[in-house]
Amino acid sequence: MDMDRAEPRFSRRRLLKGAALAAVPYALLPDARAGAATATATATATVDYPPAEWRAASSSNYTLSDRPDEYAVDRVIIHVTQETYADTLAIFGNPQKKVSAHYLVRSADGHVAQCVHEADIAWHAGNWTYNTRSIGIEHEGWVDQPAYFTDALYEQSAKLTAAICAKYRIPRDREHIIGHYQVPGTDHDDPGPGWDWVRYIRLVNFA
Repeated sequence: MDMDRAEPRFSRRRLLKGAALAAVPYALLPDARAGAATATATATATVDYPPAEWRAASSSNYTLSDRPDEYAVDRVIIHVTQETYADTLAIFGNPQKKVSAHYLVRSADGHVAQCVHEADIAWHAGNWTYNTRSIGIEHEGWVDQPAYFTDALYEQSAKLTAAICAKYRIPRDREHIIGHYQVPGTDHDDPGPGWDWVRYIRLVNFA
């Protein structure tokens, strides 16, 4: 994970979201006292990847966009959380943290949570250009504890990456499916030497 924020860009999708919310009486919004951020998260809780569970990141931790119309998507970036699954969700939901990823994969069973819509720009790469062009996938675990990289985690993550590649016509190779450590300017080393890239790319291609 990495802190990486930028000013939101104006987009047609963002305008339409605002217009839709403006048309709803304030008293009818879910928990109106929680404000527009809660209403927006509730109104847009449809996942992009059907097997995933929606677990929204704070709207303070990503940039609204309209990808791939505003920015082409041509990379998948693989991360390792250095936190537990539950703690990672809590971090993404904390508006003070200024970090998020599109997806999070749980170690024990490969369960997938979606935290940011693919059309929006998650703050995961530590590099604005790479954020705009990529989908970020976090994996529960630690880089020096490869036992967290279970069969279920590899298999379910590979299915997710394969679906993303098919959707955006991304080649299923190591030039386009990269580790966080390959992002220019990063000081991160995830997913680390324990991540089996040969196995992972094979699984992506056969998913």
